[in-house]
Amino acid sequence: MVASILGGTLLLAGIPKLRDRDGLLTVVKGYRLLPDRMERVVAGSLPLVEVLVGTALILGIAGVWAASGAALLFAAFTFGLTVNLARGRRDLDCGCFAFSAHEVPRIGWFHAARAASFAVTALVLAATHPSGIAPLEQLIGASAGLLIVLAVVAVVQIRSVVHFGRRPVDDYLTSASIRLRAVSTESKYGS
Repeated sequence: MVASILGGTLLLAGIPKLRDRDGLLTVVKGYRLLPDRMERVVAGSLPLVEVLVGTALILGIAGVWAASGAALLFAAFTFGLTVNLARGRRDLDCGCFAFSAHEVPRIGWFHAARAASFAVTALVLAATHPSGIAPLEQLIGASAGLLIVLAVVAVVQIRSVVHFGRRPVDDYLTSASIRLRAVSTESKYGS
C-alpha cells in the first residue's frame, strides 16, 4: 500500500509534466541549481523517470530498486526546495504536480517537508521491502494505496473550489447588494 501511495504520487507528478516540457524547463531553470545543459536533460528526462518509477512501485516490479529510485527523486526535490528557501527565494513554481498558471507561484517549507517525508518513506520502503508478496495481497495493497491517493486529490480539488466559512457574496459586493435591495424596496412601496 505504501509503495502504491508513493507510486501514485509520482504518477500524479510525472504525467502533467509529460504534456508540458516547456513549462517544466522553465520551472527547472527557476531553481538556478544546474548548468544550462543539465537543466535541459533534467527537464527532458524527469517526467519519464517519475512515471516509470511510479508505475514500478504500483505494480510491485523491482521493489527495492523502484523504492530506492523514488527515495533519490524525493531527496533531490527536497534538496532543490531547501536550497532555494535557504537563499530566501520563495517566488518559485514548485513544479511538484502541475505548473501554476492562475496563481502566483510560491514555495514554502511545507513543500520541502513533504518531499523529505516522501524521501524518508521511500528509503524505509527500500530497506524493509518484503519479497514474495502474493499477487492478491499486491492487488489489494495497490488498490488501497491508489484509493488513498485519489481521496487526497479529491479533497485538494474540493478545497480549491469550496471555501468553508466564506459568504457566497464577496465583501465588495455586499454593500452593492444592500443598496439594490433598498432601491427595489423603495420603488415597490413608493418611499
